[in-house]
Amino acid sequence: MGRRIEIVEVGPRDGLQNESRVLDVEDRIAFINRLEAAGVRRIEAVSFVNPKRVPQMAGAEEIMAGLAAPAPGGRRIGLVLNERGWERCIAAGCDEANVVVCASDGFGVRNQGASTNEQMDVLGAIVARGRKEGPPITATVSVAFGCPFDGEVPEARVTALVRAIGELGVEEIALADTIGVADPWTVRRRVEAARSVAPKARLRLHFHDTRRTGLANAYAGVEAGVDVLDASCGGIGGCPFAPNATGNIASEDLIYMLHRAGFDTGLDLDAMIAAANWVANRLGKDAPSALSRAGAFPRPA
Repeated sequence: MGRRIEIVEVGPRDGLQNESRVLDVEDRIAFINRLEAAGVRRIEAVSFVNPKRVPQMAGAEEIMAGLAAPAPGGRRIGLVLNERGWERCIAAGCDEANVVVCASDGFGVRNQGASTNEQMDVLGAIVARGRKEGPPITATVSVAFGCPFDGEVPEARVTALVRAIGELGVEEIALADTIGVADPWTVRRRVEAARSVAPKARLRLHFHDTRRTGLANAYAGVEAGVDVLDASCGGIGGCPFAPNATGNIASEDLIYMLHRAGFDTGLDLDAMIAAANWVANRLGKDAPSALSRAGAFPRPA
């Protein structure tokens, strides 16, 4: 087909934040370097959260300082939850800030200590500051398909948030299935609804594979016209504030599916598989991804 699908690699942030073994700064830099050597151009490299709450994400400034300049067009993304995080993101020299707004109050209070409305106030303040300082801003609507505490999240609530974020002028908005409860049909409907209320924004999708629907949901998103998908090398990760959370869809599994269908990702599948096995070794476990075990097909002669 030749259609380009951009994969935003979230392994160094979302992938590592829920692992019991905490990788040191040097290993996290090495992981990022391996991913970028495989062709990744947008990578969620660090998270500016309280290290007492998420010790796996400590050392964000040291990681950014230890990385060489990105390749042309490359961006290292910092996750931001509040204005203090935004200030740290600017000081660390991130190329992009991703601000999270939870679609449910139940998850927002546990994950960020704030209601959805309070988080929207924070996003508005950051966007206003971003017009004068700092890197480009994107927004992620977390638990956009279901919340572990409040249950079903109505489509109307999600679209109201997307509309409000779009009206702030945020150019890219992600819908995140943070706990892996979505299905392909709901994905298509929510993509269409989001596009109708924020037609100027680029949509991105973020799936977890908790219930083994992640790749099917990615397929549905691509079929609905979305060209940007988050994924985590090795399929590692999850949210420390969501019960029974598991990793994102695996980057190499997604790349394989897309390449077999004729899509272009610009990524080296073999190098991504090698990176998945490398980070899994550092974590002392097997990577959850299928491709890390089975390999690509067809195999080289």
